[in-house]
Amino acid sequence: MWALALGWSAAPARADGDPASDVLATELLYLPQDAGVPAAQQAQLGGLLQTAARDGYQMRVALIASRADLGSVTELWGQPQNYAQFLGQELSLAYRGPLLVVMPDGFGLYRLGGAPVSARAALAGVNAPGGALGAAAITAIRRVAAAAGHSLPLPSAQAPSGPSSSAVLPWVAFATGGVLIVLAWTASLRARPLGVRASDSTPG
Repeated sequence: MWALALGWSAAPARADGDPASDVLATELLYLPQDAGVPAAQQAQLGGLLQTAARDGYQMRVALIASRADLGSVTELWGQPQNYAQFLGQELSLAYRGPLLVVMPDGFGLYRLGGAPVSARAALAGVNAPGGALGAAAITAIRRVAAAAGHSLPLPSAQAPSGPSSSAVLPWVAFATGGVLIVLAWTASLRARPLGVRASDSTPG
């Protein structure tokens, strides 16, 4: 699965204090299973965040699709900025960089010490995600990173091209088997006594 290949996995919603803080303490992305993000967009989200980290701009993102994704802090549902502040404070012992929250109602942006005005302005013209959390998160990540001076190209969501391993392996096995048969036949001829081979060629 794309998520596993990129080093993170879709997180089940759990009814603890704050499931996103558990995940984001060590991972770049909190993506609950009920977010409905297609595999192609999951790949792009993971790719964007990894590219940003390699470029020196580590960012963490939480997609919140329902009240269940908030654990026991469901009163913050529909309040992306308030939740971003809550989540950022929860993470402050492990992470102090920019944090983006994406809810159907809109976006929340937090950084310890205050999010830059330029980053907030970058999100001002972005429509509320509604049910399209994945696409909205991709747009928001790129805009916030650009405001900090990091231009992130949109990663490809296509699977690697070329023949699949399932198509190649049968041909490899067939070719290997043929070579082994020829080698075995040659070895058997060399092992036969000279007298036997001579008698085979003498007329009766």
